[in-house]
Amino acid sequence: MDIKLVKQLREKTGASVLECQKVLEETTGDLIKAEESLRKKGQKIVDKRAGRETKAGIIGIYLHSNEKVAAMVELTCETDFVARNNEFKELAHDLAMQVVATSPLYLSPEEVPAEIIEKEKEIYQVELKKEKKPVAVIEKIIEGKLNKYFENNCLSKQKFIKDDQLTIEDLIKLKIAKIGENIQIRRFVKLEI
Repeated sequence: MDIKLVKQLREKTGASVLECQKVLEETTGDLIKAEESLRKKGQKIVDKRAGRETKAGIIGIYLHSNEKVAAMVELTCETDFVARNNEFKELAHDLAMQVVATSPLYLSPEEVPAEIIEKEKEIYQVELKKEKKPVAVIEKIIEGKLNKYFENNCLSKQKFIKDDQLTIEDLIKLKIAKIGENIQIRRFVKLEI
């Protein structure tokens, strides 16, 4: 097995060297299929861990270099052992940096008040009224615009600033699969002068 491929897959997924070798052998060296396979295995771990309580954790803090903007993120996990892990601390810091960079209003779409969603839908309907499209098409367009609103305003749906191929939701799932514990973002706050 080509060691460069193993290294590349390991850097991309965070999986162990042995796991990367095994998956690359199963997929006959196809990097894309190997990554998909690891993601599926990771999703199984995420599903198993989803119901477990997260009583331990840390508060990740990021202070921008101008010292006029900062963010704090409460990141929780199952055990204090994981909370002290450098990778977990780095994740909390990266999430705080994400909050400073992107200024999300909500943690997830479920937190967006119903009246805000309805108001957004009304705005989109007014925009689309001028276009003479079937109702089903208009509903699909509104759904797409609403998803874009969530991407811009909900931390969990935003593209990760260090890797725009991942959403924050995907990043958390990858860390759950790698670390082997349930991880949750409880809340965040951004402070700005």
